[in-house]
Amino acid sequence: MSITLLIIVVTGFISITSFGNQNMMQQLVFSPYAIKRKKEWFRFITSGFLHVNWMHLILNMYVLFLFGTVTEAYFSYHFDAAGVTLYVVMYLLAIILSEVYSYVRHRDNPSYASLGASGAVSAVVFASILFLPDHDIHFIFLPREWGIPGYVFGILYLTYSMYMAKNANDNIGHYAHFFGALFGFVFPLFLKPSLITEFIQQISHAN
Repeated sequence: MSITLLIIVVTGFISITSFGNQNMMQQLVFSPYAIKRKKEWFRFITSGFLHVNWMHLILNMYVLFLFGTVTEAYFSYHFDAAGVTLYVVMYLLAIILSEVYSYVRHRDNPSYASLGASGAVSAVVFASILFLPDHDIHFIFLPREWGIPGYVFGILYLTYSMYMAKNANDNIGHYAHFFGALFGFVFPLFLKPSLITEFIQQISHAN
């Protein structure tokens, strides 16, 4: 079993178990107030394995499956035996780092809470864009020919996430999406800076 599938299985098990257990949900959800007051730092990680409902879970895990298997393979290609471990490290760090801004902003707000793997999934998507910037990204329920190159999608996604983070009031973690995506793009570059040259070359050849 690939590590991506293992992450999906573990996330699914924890999320589904928490659906009928509000006490478990409250103990594991990302709560900056509880983290600051009770030093419950584990919430930075556990919240990434919880989801609000079936739709939230299925959507995140579907995207993770589509992009994660490819990204995992490229980590193994570029980093050899350490690839899978580094892929897991990226995923877990993305859960944490995507929530840092929300922690700083809401640490004195007892009513704020968030959950979901979206920050980490965004990191996986953007790592795949780094590896394959010219490959088209397609959207569910739209004709396949409507796909757009990964690097174009990346620009649109970051722009949309930042705009919504500043203007929307929809309880969606747009900042987590934004910072998770940035981290997913930068993390492989930190490990292997030459990837940026390959990234630029692929875009240049595509145009």
